[in-house]
Amino acid sequence: MTEKDSTEQYLELPEAIGLDGIDLEKYIIASYIIKRPKGQNVNYLARFAAIEQSTGTWVRVPAETAEVRKHHVARVLGVYEIPYYEYVIPKDIKERTYFVQIGFPIINFRPQIPQLFTSVIGNISITYGLKLVDLAFPKEWLKGFKGPKFGIDGIRKLLKVPERPTLNNMVKPCTGHTADVAADLVYKAAVGGCDVVKDDELISNPTFNIVEERITKVMEAVDRADSEKGEKTLYTINISNRLPDVLELADKAIELGANALMVNHLAVGLPVMRQLAEDPSIKVPILGHMDFSGVFIGGEWTGMTSMLVLAKLPRICGADIVVTPAPYGKAEILDERFENNLRALRFPYQHIKPTLPMPSGGITVGMVETCVKDAGKDILIGSGGGIHAHPDGPTAGAKAFRQAIDAVMQGLKVKDYARDHKELGVALGVWGTGKTKLIE
Repeated sequence: MTEKDSTEQYLELPEAIGLDGIDLEKYIIASYIIKRPKGQNVNYLARFAAIEQSTGTWVRVPAETAEVRKHHVARVLGVYEIPYYEYVIPKDIKERTYFVQIGFPIINFRPQIPQLFTSVIGNISITYGLKLVDLAFPKEWLKGFKGPKFGIDGIRKLLKVPERPTLNNMVKPCTGHTADVAADLVYKAAVGGCDVVKDDELISNPTFNIVEERITKVMEAVDRADSEKGEKTLYTINISNRLPDVLELADKAIELGANALMVNHLAVGLPVMRQLAEDPSIKVPILGHMDFSGVFIGGEWTGMTSMLVLAKLPRICGADIVVTPAPYGKAEILDERFENNLRALRFPYQHIKPTLPMPSGGITVGMVETCVKDAGKDILIGSGGGIHAHPDGPTAGAKAFRQAIDAVMQGLKVKDYARDHKELGVALGVWGTGKTKLIE
């Protein structure tokens, strides 16, 4: 955004109006934080951004008529400075910070992600000092999205787990192993009490462990574990790939017995996950993995918020489960952002079902108490190394987590419960209750 000095060009920009001045059902409301040098007029710059992202460009063109603008131009709905100076700007201030809202007419794009991104965070995404913090979607536009097929209630019904927090294990090592190794590791985690076992995001369909072979061998192991423990296990096989291979892998996996799928939804694209979720022939839950999210989130003054990238957008695009970085382990995320993301995955949202959050990233048994206290019971606790690196093996690692969950459900301290539960006691002895220490 570059400020123009020309009064004529300034007056050509669309007038700013308030939220009360538009029909909210005809606009998507994009909220931004913007930081600019002290001398720039952000009222003007916001209007310039609105036209840049809708009908116009840096100069007025003949075909951009009054009629075109009437129906298609984006509207500035508010520019609010923080702090909100009314009379004098302190002399030592070099930069000013603003909260800006712009309304984008839904007539400009159907209910789909590519043109939504192009409009609300397209060319302006290369502007340092601008971050998209939220999107509010009108009911009519959001009707075009079906959201999760299962959601929280559907996952609980499949697993026959009505109340307690559920437990997930990520197969480790991440990649480099064969289908036989995968089947063995999944069996050991499942029989120990994991409700869900997922592929790591780093393995999909490599030559040394192809999807067809892996799903066949792993599902045999899952059936064996389920019969022994008397509970159901979902195995989310990673089908992330290029188009159309990802869709073909989904069909093949289900044909061979898959009871859940996994997709790296940001790497393959949100529309791909949406295609899978809205396909009536795919009747299994879909887990969305958050890798590549840092590219979208950017820094403090670029990109989009984690709430959009990790929660609201994958939810409307159909993820039944979303991997959510937790502030307890190895993930670098603020407690407040974790709370925001949990809320956006589960709060009432028109017809869109709630998505099951999967707090993860270096989670150990000592964090279960805090995680449930902060995030509630409607979560899928994710642990990889905290299960597979248990001194007595992954089955013991899974049992330790289930014991920690049992303690929390009974209102007991995990440390106290560990006295009479060997697997939990061993795990606490190794990792304690503090933040995960990364390998040095």
